[in-house]
Amino acid sequence: MSKRDLKKYLASLPKEELEEQLLALYEKFADVKTYYNFVFNPKEDKLEQEAKLKIVAEYFPPRGKRPKLRRGTAQKYIKHFLSLGVDAMVVADVMLYNLETAMKYTARREISADSFYKSMFNSYKQVVDYVVVNGIAHDYKARIEAVYKEAMRQHWLNRKEFERIYDNFE
Repeated sequence: MSKRDLKKYLASLPKEELEEQLLALYEKFADVKTYYNFVFNPKEDKLEQEAKLKIVAEYFPPRGKRPKLRRGTAQKYIKHFLSLGVDAMVVADVMLYNLETAMKYTARREISADSFYKSMFNSYKQVVDYVVVNGIAHDYKARIEAVYKEAMRQHWLNRKEFERIYDNFE
């Protein structure tokens, strides 16, 4: 069904029927419930703290467990934040926090997997593109530069790619 057809259909429904359909969607689909819960009670700071706790646990798990080093954990939260319409500043903060946490880990322990560095580069490119598109680059310039400089300092395998992205960002 096209958006136009859906608009026509919704316009033809009486108010009570429309309310019933929305309630049915709310009860049936968790994503709809999550969306409405967020719209009417946007606790962005709580969501942000939850994401940061999960990210830090990927690199520095509690009770001596082995770190998993999964970029996907942060990406899942970022995607969720974008779907909810969370403030761009919060999304950018979580994106950068993921990179900064990974860099704290690699400062202590070197990782030999090329895939890790490629993944972190993708995250760096994503955050740079995101802050530029959302017009908040000025607010995050110092942190983006710090991530770039840390990749250089740690001699990451793909530091030249970081440099290319950073040079285009300036």
